[in-house]
Amino acid sequence: MSLSLEEIAKNVQTCREKVAAALAKAGRNDGVTIVAAVKTQPKELIEQVVRAGLIDNIGDNRVQEFMANYDPALKVNRHFIGRLQTNKVKYIIDKVCLIHSLDRDDLSYEIDRQARKHSLTADCLVEVNMGSEISKGGVEPEEALSFAESVKKYPNVRVKGLMSVLPNTDDGEKLIAMYRDLHSLFLDMKERFDGIDVLSCGMTNDYELAVTYGGSNMIRPGRVLFGDRVYKTEQING
Repeated sequence: MSLSLEEIAKNVQTCREKVAAALAKAGRNDGVTIVAAVKTQPKELIEQVVRAGLIDNIGDNRVQEFMANYDPALKVNRHFIGRLQTNKVKYIIDKVCLIHSLDRDDLSYEIDRQARKHSLTADCLVEVNMGSEISKGGVEPEEALSFAESVKKYPNVRVKGLMSVLPNTDDGEKLIAMYRDLHSLFLDMKERFDGIDVLSCGMTNDYELAVTYGGSNMIRPGRVLFGDRVYKTEQING
């Protein structure tokens, strides 16, 4: 059952307070963008939360849910944060402000091709698989910079930084070490490329670690804001 708007408002405020504490702990004076992961949340609830001014960035994991929830009249920044199939790029290319999961050449090619049709440049993040997990997308850390370099041949794709989904583990020290390595990789990327300014990492279970130790300036919490997921949508054909 969905949480009430008042409960979500309290959760959003708590999340902001924890982010502020993590920034202070890290000695940072910059900010963190909260991209609310709305996976399986009802369209009506998403609209209520946005119209109440609680969130201004939302992230979808699945194209079918993105399209089911999409309303061009809703004033919100839409992100695509899940694995993206090449045949689904056409549905979202002119509707998202940032694609978080660029990790292979055929996807770069298709994003470029679809973006060119709309006379736009698609902002993307290179997804990095910090834990080398077979079940997750992303390039290996040692390949991230060379992959970003390869994207330069696509004029309608613009790399803005890195994204990562770290392993689901209770080993805090392991996570901290991975976040530090990810932050180092991000700093190397900033030195090598122009326009790099987004490090998207940290979700419900680990966003405080991501901000404190990973230098994250964009987090993607879901359950901590909305509670448990409530339903699944049918897949659209594309």
